[in-house]
Amino acid sequence: MSIAPSWTELYEDLHKHPELSFEEQRTAGIVADSLRSAGFEVETEVGRTGVVGVIRNGDGPTVLLRADMDALPVTEATGLPYASTVDGVAHACGHDVHVTCLLAACAELSATRDTWAGTLLAVFQPAEELGDGARAMIQDGLYERHGTPVVVLGQHVAPMPAGTIGVHVGPAFAAADSLAVTIHGKGGHGSMPHTTVDPVVLAASTVLKLQTVVSRESAPAETAVVTIGRLEAGTKANIIPDTALLHVNVRSYKAEVRDRVLGSIRRIVEGEAATAGAPKPPEIDHYEQVDAVVNDADACVATKPALESAGALVLDPGPVSGSEDVGLFATEAGCPCVYWLLGGADPALFEGLTTIQEFVDRVATIPSNHSPEYAPVQEPTLEIGANALVAAARHWLPVGRG
Repeated sequence: MSIAPSWTELYEDLHKHPELSFEEQRTAGIVADSLRSAGFEVETEVGRTGVVGVIRNGDGPTVLLRADMDALPVTEATGLPYASTVDGVAHACGHDVHVTCLLAACAELSATRDTWAGTLLAVFQPAEELGDGARAMIQDGLYERHGTPVVVLGQHVAPMPAGTIGVHVGPAFAAADSLAVTIHGKGGHGSMPHTTVDPVVLAASTVLKLQTVVSRESAPAETAVVTIGRLEAGTKANIIPDTALLHVNVRSYKAEVRDRVLGSIRRIVEGEAATAGAPKPPEIDHYEQVDAVVNDADACVATKPALESAGALVLDPGPVSGSEDVGLFATEAGCPCVYWLLGGADPALFEGLTTIQEFVDRVATIPSNHSPEYAPVQEPTLEIGANALVAAARHWLPVGRG
């Protein structure tokens, strides 16, 4: 399938008009109209702003294809003629690519119903960037109304060369946890610190101690990341405040590592406060919890030939330290997940490279997802992305399966 100019126009329109998590009203309307035009049954406002398209094409399994729709609070700096027109909001993670590819795939699958059998469940998810969208759609009765899939398929554009697809078996995307930690002290005048319990000093010691969770409490072969991305305290140089706020982000792949790291964080935060004589224990709000995306080995092996038939070079990129909530669709359905990376970088940037290390080094120089300068090339990214979804769906929806 070649990408028609109309899909390119749609992609540029979506890129110009990004919408934040759970605000994807315009995008959802475009998705719903496109699905209806392709002959899908359509349900909107699933999990607030999600859209579901269904085609029941005879006896066979149900296969879920998923794309996320939300943008980021980022000011675009690509200089593209179709750059974001929304101040402070941009499709800096490539979800506009995901939506376009899945809509194009849906149109192709609808037009070629003689090549597959079963039920196609196209899920356009909101709020992936919050880690809440998949859960919201499931809790809103997605499977109760539309059936439970036998596999969850999807893709995420990445700064690999366009024309490549990356599939990693096992934990492919990291689990993510975010915690807001409020440290309580006793405020006072900056000239009389002995009358206070300084939460700024307590926060500083806590930040330093948290660095030992990975460096001294995790085995070298284990993978974990602990980042303190936000620290707030005080209003004036000569005022010792009553509180300090830390935001801690954790990435991990294994459940046992995740549990141990989170437990260590709580122990250190509470222990540092007790040592400093804090007037009350810190408050820990675990406000983000996204499980690791685990690709099923057998399902990946079975799907790989289909992805190769889309015209892509399929390789193993290793695990990604970023996070995704697509895995929840598979976990709740009790079915395998196959989630791949879709190369979106200009292939010319990789010409002349002969070693894996050269390839890795070049990827590190390219603006990546979440960068204000992130800009996937349209071709062959859109065409391969759409074809990969079509081929993978046909593999799991073969004609003749009852």
